[in-house]
Amino acid sequence: MINKSTKSNVISGFLVFLIALPLCLGIAKASGFPPIAGIYTAIIGGLMVTFLTKAPLTIKGPAAGLIAIAISSVEELGGGDPILGYKLTLAVIVVSGIIQVLMGFIKFGKLGDMFPISVIRGMLAAIGIIIISKQIHLVFGVAPESKGSMALLAEIPQSIMHLNPKVTVIGLLSLLLLFGHPYVKNATIKKLPAPLLILLVAIPLGFIFNLSQAHSYTVGSLNFDVEPSQYLVVLPESFLSGITFPDFSQLLSYTSIKYIIMFALVGSIESVLSAKAVDALDPKDRETNLNQDLVAVGVGNTVAGLIGGLPMISEIVRSSANINAGGKGRMSNFYHGLFLFLFVLLAAAVIKTIPNAALAAMLVYTGYKLASPQEFKKINTVGIDQLLQFLVTLVVTLFTDLLLGVAAGIALKVVIELVQGVKVGEMFGLKTEISDNEDGMVIKFTGVASFINYLKFKALIDKQPKNKRILLDFSEAHFIDHTFLNNIHNIQNKFTKEGGELIKTGFENHHFQSQHHLSSRKLITNPYHKFSEYTDLTKRASSIKEIAMAKALDFEANLSPSFVRPHLSAFSILSKLRRAQNFVVGTREYYSFMICDLTYVSVDDFSAETSKATVALIFNIAKGGIPEFYTQGKNELFNFYQKYDFDLMSKSNGMPFNVYGDNEELIDAFFTPEITNIVDEHPYHIECKRRELLIHNDWDLIAEGKTYEDLIAYVDKIASEMVKKRFQEAKA
Repeated sequence: MINKSTKSNVISGFLVFLIALPLCLGIAKASGFPPIAGIYTAIIGGLMVTFLTKAPLTIKGPAAGLIAIAISSVEELGGGDPILGYKLTLAVIVVSGIIQVLMGFIKFGKLGDMFPISVIRGMLAAIGIIIISKQIHLVFGVAPESKGSMALLAEIPQSIMHLNPKVTVIGLLSLLLLFGHPYVKNATIKKLPAPLLILLVAIPLGFIFNLSQAHSYTVGSLNFDVEPSQYLVVLPESFLSGITFPDFSQLLSYTSIKYIIMFALVGSIESVLSAKAVDALDPKDRETNLNQDLVAVGVGNTVAGLIGGLPMISEIVRSSANINAGGKGRMSNFYHGLFLFLFVLLAAAVIKTIPNAALAAMLVYTGYKLASPQEFKKINTVGIDQLLQFLVTLVVTLFTDLLLGVAAGIALKVVIELVQGVKVGEMFGLKTEISDNEDGMVIKFTGVASFINYLKFKALIDKQPKNKRILLDFSEAHFIDHTFLNNIHNIQNKFTKEGGELIKTGFENHHFQSQHHLSSRKLITNPYHKFSEYTDLTKRASSIKEIAMAKALDFEANLSPSFVRPHLSAFSILSKLRRAQNFVVGTREYYSFMICDLTYVSVDDFSAETSKATVALIFNIAKGGIPEFYTQGKNELFNFYQKYDFDLMSKSNGMPFNVYGDNEELIDAFFTPEITNIVDEHPYHIECKRRELLIHNDWDLIAEGKTYEDLIAYVDKIASEMVKKRFQEAKA
């Protein structure tokens, strides 16, 4: 009898296979490889690499992040001959795979923490723009003439002028489905992965437009040609006939060596970051041995290169889908590879009906996510120094290549630190003073905390038991950079999970690059500086404490997450919770409430990021008929809930916001005109589970001051009305 874990892995593996199939084909074509090459890589990643790594939930396969390197390698090494370029690139992949194995043995995995975050983000954004520049033309059914990314972007208007109408319909409809899928409210459609939904639409359209037959057609006075080999996926006659062996004849050339370094370095960084991101989402809090995983990926890349496949990494999008689908362990990766293998063997004819425009649309969407305006906005909020690193990396990459782009970003990062007064020697040496007091260990920084010396700090902190309290005192640190602080922020969760605490303090005399809680900061000695009454608190905590005291509410800056976890147990945010701070607690006669700042993890391409949100929880509510529901503005995208596909019925009630729940009768009774008006007049989202209410404003921090006071007033207002309604029902 199949146990529950095996059943879950089979189901999740099948769902990931549905997503992986079109992505593998599209990534291969965008890389200048035959479409079957992407399938080869995913099969190797599933059937072989699964047993070389203990990574619990990562899916191994080709990734969009390596497209820019692969296509450049094929074009540059081939010198105009795509077949030769493909074979020479395979040799490059084989050697880069061997280097990755060596990198794993020398413990390169830990170096992923050392690369500046904004530089990595800039590199990924550049990759996104490169992908868009090359694939958008295929959405319109046009083969571009230019080669460079900027020239390809400039050629977009010309491609629109010469678009093929039939192909464009498929391409634009696919883009519409991808961008619109998160907004869909129909439960059945939402359960279908967007790539699968596109195939269900694009393949029938391909038949309707007769893309499998060469023909010409007329629209108005214009004539258009359809050539199946140009507009549909082309596969070899059999699975084995597609195997291609590498050409090692130019392996020692400068170009080959350059791309060996790029594949090994960029591929390793992406794989390590992705594996760490997946670990952050693991419901069981398991950790991947990054060095062992890198060895496994290197072996997989070596084998893939030997038979004609693309390079692979621990892929974040498919891994995230695996977790959401209920994958329990590494065998879900195996089953995803097995389903791909069986499908190519038994249903290759179906693959040959997939329009290339649909695959191109998926990659354009992937590129957009990597280089979306939100990325620029997100980096800018951390500080102008991070934005400059991001932009320099992006621009240099677009005009040269990834290696030079990353090098330029890191060089700028070093220059910025030098301008801040940091000496070169301080970047490499970590100066700390360690002492113990009654509350635990104190690590005092007396020099510079930089991305370069972070690994020394990591080695120091790894030696400490995670169930103890450690205070990181930065009061005498001359400069602390964003990457250093972000990495500390990430490892704080390990202490929290094991009952310990890792606390950052001592920033009262530092100048912050921005209001972001992880922005770079520099020590400023100012004799006129006056300490706040709450010198051990951040400015935000001090302000919130003043508000709490003025309203006779209890305040605590730092409490264990275990204090809030029981009240969040029914809500999906619990699995993403990493930290809770700035607690304001109030107890009324018939209900209690708590307002706090949560730090939670959110997944993105190649990484998991931590974000902050202010939430209010109302609990201990007087007994009564309170339904389970959540509210959403009619014109707003509420990603957090939509992402997890709650099986809820929609109930409009004629209000300017939507209410979702599974008991229409209770919801109708609960939303009296008074409660409806309270919800309508304020910007907060509400979710009710087990008679507890979770309230927030778009999963963002709520500013201290008047806005924070408004939230406290709102909590009392809606809770009082709920209690009033309960007593009216009791009297009736």
